[in-house]
Amino acid sequence: MSNKDFYKNFKYDERKPHFIELEKLTEDEKFKLIESKRFCMLPWVHMHAFPDGRAYPCCFADYWHPVGDLRKNTMEEVWNQEGYKRLRKNMMEENTCVECGKCYEQEENGFFSMRNDANRNYGHLIKDLDKTSQDGNHDEFKIRYWDVRFSNLCNFKCRSCGPIFSSNWYEDYIGLYGVKPDVLGRDMARVEYTTGDEDGMIAQMEKHIPYLEQVYFAGGEPLIMKEHYYLLEKLIEHGKTNVRLLYNTNFSELRYKDKHVIEYWKHFNNVSIGASLDGMGKQGELIRKGAVWKKTEENRQRMIEEVPHIDFYISATITSQNVLHVLDFHRDWVERGFIQPKDLNINICQSPDWYRIDIFPTWFKKEVIEPAYRKHIEWLRPQDSLNRASTGLEGVISFLNAKDNYEKNWERFEFEVAKLDNFRKEDFWKTFPELEPARAKP
Repeated sequence: MSNKDFYKNFKYDERKPHFIELEKLTEDEKFKLIESKRFCMLPWVHMHAFPDGRAYPCCFADYWHPVGDLRKNTMEEVWNQEGYKRLRKNMMEENTCVECGKCYEQEENGFFSMRNDANRNYGHLIKDLDKTSQDGNHDEFKIRYWDVRFSNLCNFKCRSCGPIFSSNWYEDYIGLYGVKPDVLGRDMARVEYTTGDEDGMIAQMEKHIPYLEQVYFAGGEPLIMKEHYYLLEKLIEHGKTNVRLLYNTNFSELRYKDKHVIEYWKHFNNVSIGASLDGMGKQGELIRKGAVWKKTEENRQRMIEEVPHIDFYISATITSQNVLHVLDFHRDWVERGFIQPKDLNINICQSPDWYRIDIFPTWFKKEVIEPAYRKHIEWLRPQDSLNRASTGLEGVISFLNAKDNYEKNWERFEFEVAKLDNFRKEDFWKTFPELEPARAKP
């Protein structure tokens, strides 16, 4: 049985291995460690970075707890700085990591977290722990999973986003607040490059191409970034067409200058497109400002015709804006043959607080939202071969009811909605009339 198969079938027996005893652990005992609730493989195989340079153990890590800064140090230097070493040591000792709160919260509510996914995909590399010293230092710097954002270049300005991840938000931010956006005590540029240098990130990552197992492209918007196409060309040149390509894309453009992404995807045998779509029609266009829904549907039709073998799914972020509408959207695309029922991946919004779904009044949760989800799950489950979508929707119900944040955040939600409506000359409540009853005082 392969390591990966062994991991999939292994059940953790609550043994608590200690870091300094690592060299005494058998291979089976190392796999038991992977099944613990605090351990994650990512700090041994991966590094994430925001377009402003802040480095994290993954894209899901707590915003306020970076482990380094790529504007000041290289990735290789950050790899064994105190932040990363402390993280590895804590994980080996099964201690809570301050960077990992989002995964903990998701798992408590029944979601399959990024930590779970990382351990599933990289559990076969558990032997790399042997190269880790007692203080968390790990001498072998080989990135197996690439997800460093090249820049914040984006053609959208989604309501729940901002200038750190969207260059198109820059002018709106100035218009709303009267100042330039700032980060880490400096004014941001409209287009932010992760290392501060347009070509710096590519230069640092090229040496890792031989070790890559998976590349995750996100942004900004990756399909309009020149670096994305350069990396695909390099993978093809190195014969690495077996690398898993994963995307989080707003799915608005399939072309960059004279390069068409579909022609590149034809070279790779493992491509998954997570279309970051939170709604359809006018609802989708309001949430993800810049979307032209007709073009989105045309792009999906073209993929069906030219690359039907590529895995495509909706990667929807469930917020207080689309919590009901996303169910209609999912069913509409299933019935039109754009996706299979299973092809819905749920991302639950955990910040900012006013876009969390637990801000609704209790009566609206119990009488409107929860029944809508249970009805949708009843329709979906018999058709959901992977059980991914059904489990994700059940997690939404759990998350919805886990906390009561109405008093704390509902007024802030209405304030933020009104602020953007006024600035962009839009009407959120008219576009999402199903949420209007929640405005009545309980």
